[in-house]
Amino acid sequence: MADTQKFNFSLFRQVMRMVKPYQRVFWLTVFLTLILSPLAVLRPKLIEKMVDDYIIPADVSGLTIMACIILGTLILEVVLRYFFLYHADWLGQATIRDLRIKVFNHITSLNLKYFDKTPIGQSSTRTINDIEAINTIFSEGSVTILADLVTIFAVLAVMFLTSWKLTFVVLSVFPLLIWGSYQFKESVRKSYENVRNHIATMNSFLQERISGMRIVQIFNAEKREGEKFRKINHDYTGANLKAIFAYAIFFPVVDIISALSLGLMVWYGAGEMLQGRVTEGMMITFPLYISMLYRPIRMLADKFNTLQMGLIAAERVFKLLETKDIVQNTGTLAPEKLRGDLAFENVWFSYSDNIDTDAVLRDVSFKINHGETLAIVGSTGSGKTTIISLLNRFYEIQKGHIRIDGHDLHEYDVFALRRRVAVVLQDVFLFSGSVMENITLRDPNISEAQVIEAAKMIGAHKFIKKLPDGYHYQVMERGATLSMGQRQLISFVRALVFNPDILILDEATSSIDPESEAVIQHAIEKLIARRTSIIIAHRLSTIRRATNILVLDKGEVQEFGPHEELLEIENGKYRALYEKQFLTAASLAA
Repeated sequence: MADTQKFNFSLFRQVMRMVKPYQRVFWLTVFLTLILSPLAVLRPKLIEKMVDDYIIPADVSGLTIMACIILGTLILEVVLRYFFLYHADWLGQATIRDLRIKVFNHITSLNLKYFDKTPIGQSSTRTINDIEAINTIFSEGSVTILADLVTIFAVLAVMFLTSWKLTFVVLSVFPLLIWGSYQFKESVRKSYENVRNHIATMNSFLQERISGMRIVQIFNAEKREGEKFRKINHDYTGANLKAIFAYAIFFPVVDIISALSLGLMVWYGAGEMLQGRVTEGMMITFPLYISMLYRPIRMLADKFNTLQMGLIAAERVFKLLETKDIVQNTGTLAPEKLRGDLAFENVWFSYSDNIDTDAVLRDVSFKINHGETLAIVGSTGSGKTTIISLLNRFYEIQKGHIRIDGHDLHEYDVFALRRRVAVVLQDVFLFSGSVMENITLRDPNISEAQVIEAAKMIGAHKFIKKLPDGYHYQVMERGATLSMGQRQLISFVRALVFNPDILILDEATSSIDPESEAVIQHAIEKLIARRTSIIIAHRLSTIRRATNILVLDKGEVQEFGPHEELLEIENGKYRALYEKQFLTAASLAA
């Protein structure tokens, strides 16, 4: 994180470069700033002239003309200020709109490795809270600070031209104001930093607990989690209260200094007026100047803090955009159809950088020909799911080669490759939206007729038609209103409707009841008969139909071959697994 004690000009320039597509609006706001500040200072000067030249001499006609001029100036200032405030806010909203899209697209391009080590709440904070904080750089920071500075210099210039003696009297208490402003800025800066950190912590905590609410309630952990949240919420509230405390002290202090400045001006100015060195108009307009001078100064410290916090948020967002864990789309091959020949050649992989001690796959080699089905078996943590993750290039291998149809995986356009590979996971994720949208993922190239045909093939059509509104039934977040079996059937239809060349089932039928499994078993057999398929399963009925079986243990290939051949291996891993798990399951079923 940048040193927040100092203003980061480099980061500020990086933020301001984001307004380049809207530079006309930006320069319009700057122009309005330069017009508004002198215009605001002009009103007290006109009042001074009206008092000295028309009210005291009792010139009614001249007074009327001057009143109309002041009224016209006020109306012009109101109109121009409206355009200034609107365009400043519009500039901020337009810029963060583009940035939010850029950040979202970047997040969706990241490898799964990033999400393995980054809390979801942190990414949400970067995309929502931090980007919204960047908006304040435009709406409350850069341009408005410029406007306040121009106003201060314009007021001081007019005050010195009007009476340099009165001006020095007014400025005599300025050291107190500068010291107070600095203390306020530092206090609020620290508080804002704590607030931002606590927001990220709270978002992460809430996201995890709400997503895992079923576990929280199953294990009766509501009170314990409530205590944790109470502590996080207390810290967050405390950080906000420190900022509020600083405001509660600073603003009254500024009012007292302003009143002191006014009192000194009246005391000295009255004596000067009695001696004829100060006019009545000056005595009336100088309080207006003091008000116009102290108001922006009082807000400057707060706005500078807002600017600093916006820059801190911008640094976090830019750091996310600089994350290198993105999908490296190095290939150009984008075939309309794959034959489906797969080969792993001496593949090594680790989720960490230390492949020697933390390797999940160790020198894994096997081959699948077009139309064949490979079943992968092994104990938990043996690397079964890792293999299919590597096939989709969700992670990058450290050693070896993965080939499809004779080409290295890196020769393919990664997005074209993923369109030809369908995966049905055990942990089904459904989005908020209709059943139809969850199946097609809003792909306009997939028609409703294709969806219905795939659903009938799988055996899901009957239960979908029974839902209210059928295929247009609104699924709640994560499919909470559907059973596990129904969610898996929908995910199966989702995979099939994209007509993949390679089909991967990761425990895809593990949560489906025997009746539902019988409905889809025939469809599965037809599909894998003409597609290259990889099946990770524990059910005997699925594994026995595979062309070959790959037995993994601690990331290493122990055995490879057809079901019957592996059973004949004395003291073989597959035979032991078969006798230990599958025969027991068969006897229980009997």
